[in-house]
Amino acid sequence: MSDNGGVVDGLLSYETLVHAVAGAVGSMTAMSVFFPLDTARIRLQVDENRKSKSTPLILAEIAKEEGVLSLYRGWFPVISSLCCSNFVYFYTFNTLKRALVKGRSRPGKDLLMGIISGAVNVLLTTPMWVVNTRLKLQGAKFRNEELQQTHYSGIFDAFSQIIANEGVGTLWNGTLPSLVLVLNPAVQFMFYEAMKRRAGQGGRRISSMEIFLIGAIAKAIATSATYPLQTVQAILRFGQYKAEGKGGLLGSLHNVMHLLMDRIKRHGVWGLYKGLEAKLLQTVLTAALMFVVYEKIMTATFKVMGLNKKLKQ
Repeated sequence: MSDNGGVVDGLLSYETLVHAVAGAVGSMTAMSVFFPLDTARIRLQVDENRKSKSTPLILAEIAKEEGVLSLYRGWFPVISSLCCSNFVYFYTFNTLKRALVKGRSRPGKDLLMGIISGAVNVLLTTPMWVVNTRLKLQGAKFRNEELQQTHYSGIFDAFSQIIANEGVGTLWNGTLPSLVLVLNPAVQFMFYEAMKRRAGQGGRRISSMEIFLIGAIAKAIATSATYPLQTVQAILRFGQYKAEGKGGLLGSLHNVMHLLMDRIKRHGVWGLYKGLEAKLLQTVLTAALMFVVYEKIMTATFKVMGLNKKLKQ
């Protein structure tokens, strides 16, 4: 079968759908468990004047000033976006895997498939992430007085207000750093697949604890390498950075570089890593738990459907 035929076969494959649903459910479960850590991370990235730096202190501070439920502010739009995002990513990744990988997979191919899957995911789901960043920070008590509050009644109201007041293009704010950041899940999946293959050599069964640790290590490597761009991405999505210069790709590149240099100038190199502790705790634990749930759902589904041989390939 040709590569095109393999892609079509992957797109219409029941197994690809199982991977996508398992990835979406796993990510929603894990994010729900560790959601307050994401609240701390994004607050540290955007609100530069907040003095508390450790994750427990920022969580206690937010809960005291805004109430415990504020730690879960924006939960629904984040979970909705994450569900769509991971469904698209896992579906694309496994479609490419069925089409391009003959026999054993290799790190180089895993990385390439991860990059392509990430780019497709970014272009399709960035508007949802822009909206959930706005909703997540709505009602927050900022220490930076320059930050303005938004007033959205929900996801659809946020979409309509952004389009009416700021233009459709605003929904793709932060797309350039997001496209660069496809390296994050790509590197994560490359290390995850490589470590999982090594752990499962000789047909050895991999335990849930091993999957948890493999997922945690893979995500820690990817997050540490790409965190400065994640900080820029969060600021751009929040929509209150006053862009200068031309629009288009060159304008976006200029804005990214300007934000990086401005952050270093005002806070030093460490300013690019503000909130990294919360991000590592949240993403590493979330990714680890997500992979455990993902593998469990996949194994159970394929076993019920008699496809367990496919799963081992």
